[in-house]
Formats: sequence, C-alpha cells, structure tokens
Amino acid sequence: MLRFFRRIRQNLLAEKKFTKYLFYAFGEIILVVIGILIALAINNANQKRLTEKNEVTYLMGLKEEFQTSKLKLKELIAVNQDNYNGAKQILAYTGDPSAAPSEEEFSKVLYSTFSTDIAFNPNNSLLQEIINSGNLKNLSNPELRIQLTNWISTIEDIRRQEEELGIQRIKVLDMFRTNDYSLRTIFEKAGVSESIGLPSTDVPESNLNLLDSKEFENNVLMFIITSYATEEVHYRPLMQDLDKILKLIDGTK
Repeated sequence: MLRFFRRIRQNLLAEKKFTKYLFYAFGEIILVVIGILIALAINNANQKRLTEKNEVTYLMGLKEEFQTSKLKLKELIAVNQDNYNGAKQILAYTGDPSAAPSEEEFSKVLYSTFSTDIAFNPNNSLLQEIINSGNLKNLSNPELRIQLTNWISTIEDIRRQEEELGIQRIKVLDMFRTNDYSLRTIFEKAGVSESIGLPSTDVPESNLNLLDSKEFENNVLMFIITSYATEEVHYRPLMQDLDKILKLIDGTK
C-alpha cells in the first residue's frame, strides 16, 4: 500500500515538472515570436523610410525632367507655328497673283518654313529608369503613377504624328530634286550660301513659277493642315498633361 502511494506521489511530481516545462517552453516561444515581430516592425519601418527617401529623390528628378520637357515643347510649338504661318503666306501667294513676292522674299519664306524639322524629344531618362526597375509602384500618388504610365504611350503617338508631318514636309522639298526648280536659288536669296561658304551664281534660276503649280499648292496645303493638327490635337493636350504631371509631383511631396 505504501508503495502504491509512493508511485502516485512520483507521478504527481513528474506531471508537475512537465507542466512547468510546458509553461517554460510556451514562454520561450512567445518571446521568440515577439522578437520576430519586433524585428519585422523595425525592418518595415526602415524599408518605409528608405522608400519615402527614394520617392523624394525620384520626385525631385522627375520635376526637373518634366520642367525641361515643358520648355522644349513650348519652343517646339513656337517653331511649328512659324512653319505653318510661313506656309500660309506661301499659300496666299498662290491664291493672289497680284501679291506675287520677289525672288528674295519667296526664297526666304521657303527656307524659313521648310528648313526645320519638327521633333519633340522629352527628357525621360529617369522616368524610364523608374519604370524599368519596377519602382513606379513605390510612388505614393496613384494618379501620378497613371499619368506617368500614360505619358510614354502619348509620346509614341506624338512621334507618329511628327513622322506624318515630316512626310508632308519632304513632299514639298522633293519638288526641288527635279530639274524644274532650283534649291540653290533659295540658298542664295535667303543668304544661306554666303553663311556656309557656297559659291554664288551670276544668274540664279527663278522659282516663282512654283506659284502656278497646283501640285506645289496642294503639298503646301497638306503641310499646313498637318502642322495645325500636330499643334492642336497633339502638342496642346501634351502641354496640359505636362502641367498636370508637374502639379501632381508638387502635391505628392
């Protein structure tokens, strides 16, 4: 009987020790979990600070890029306006024989109108880096992310329009690749030959008979229409996009 009670006592002691061990083990687990949670919280806080710091850097760089692009676009709009205003002056010559210009006037307006190609080259190096690295998602303003994503596709549309404008410009210039008209006369009368050191001719050929060419008139008219569409349908809305992006950048800081 005594032996039986001793066994019961030993079992109770063993169970008590096991219970203490369970409490101890459970406490160790809780401490480990708390430590992991604290480490994760610290890591997340550090990552958040790093992301916010990177965002500030990105926003400053993007603002500089888009401000430069805005200046470029503003200058390009002015050049495009000069071009289609010059083309409209040429069209006025073709429609009114009494307003026929001198050879020098005609050459100068031809040169100033068709010598400059139109191409918008925005500063997108940082934006491309942000997109390619996958960091666009780290910008906190969702509307800004959408605008920056749309910007790339908008620029592609602009380039297609500029290509069409270039085609219309080349169609006018191609008329001077024939024996009928003289590009050299334009250079001389517009003062280009002298500035680049080309030899002059004693009797330059006249290009005024171009004003009687329906092909020339049609080509100039197509150039005007395409130039106007480039500004009104593409450049003006693009300027609005630039202003909106810059406003969103300032509002995100």
